[in-house]
Amino acid sequence: MHKAARHKAILSLLETHGSCSVAELVDSLGVSDETVRRDIKTLANRDLIERVRGGAMLPAFVREPGFQQRMTSNAREKRAIAREAAALIENGDSVLLENGSTSLYVARALRGHRDLFVVTNGLDIARTLLGNGNRVHMACGEVRADDGAVLGASAIEFVSRFRVRYAVITAGSVHVDGGLMNYYYDETEFSHAALGQALHVIAVTDHTKFRTQAPVRLCEFERIGTLITDRQPSEPLVERLRDAEVRLLVAGTGSAGE
Repeated sequence: MHKAARHKAILSLLETHGSCSVAELVDSLGVSDETVRRDIKTLANRDLIERVRGGAMLPAFVREPGFQQRMTSNAREKRAIAREAAALIENGDSVLLENGSTSLYVARALRGHRDLFVVTNGLDIARTLLGNGNRVHMACGEVRADDGAVLGASAIEFVSRFRVRYAVITAGSVHVDGGLMNYYYDETEFSHAALGQALHVIAVTDHTKFRTQAPVRLCEFERIGTLITDRQPSEPLVERLRDAEVRLLVAGTGSAGE
């Protein structure tokens, strides 16, 4: 296994488990103890992981809270964002909803819609939108226990078969220089696939994402059409969105952000 592939595999294992021992990484990668230790040192020097006694773990700044915690955190703001997003979608529209806490709120806000064509990799999102004449298409693969997400190569191949009017995506952080960022590589790979399958991309994110820094690049602002949030972003970010021709909607104001 080449070095880049090993580094990718180590990051993926840490994203799944939070931490791994050297022995566990040796067993998973099929390489020597010395090779794993060198890889850990390299990744730690790049601030992608933390070295601990006998293994490695994700740094604190890239550990995202659990799904249930994210569902209850800023719930009122996420509901307002979700209503704004749902107002853009009409009965009979086709929409791709990637898994995420704010996306699940969007799905709940869409329960009054009818005849939607829905594509998702979120088990709870799929269940939420069953009924009302909706056609719900669920990605195949292993279901992640924490949040019901389906990720990986099979999910990416599945979503590539569709072309929808809207894709609703989330982000771990929004940065004026970095664009939309995420915490986990596998989630970001699915998001990349989703971006290419929609005529219009709606990013939904609450204001707390403006002051965090996730490590994995999702996309530049030019890849999205609308950003919906609950508070007016900083002026530099507003200017960056304007330059990228992104429509900014601040939920609850009834108008676009200026």
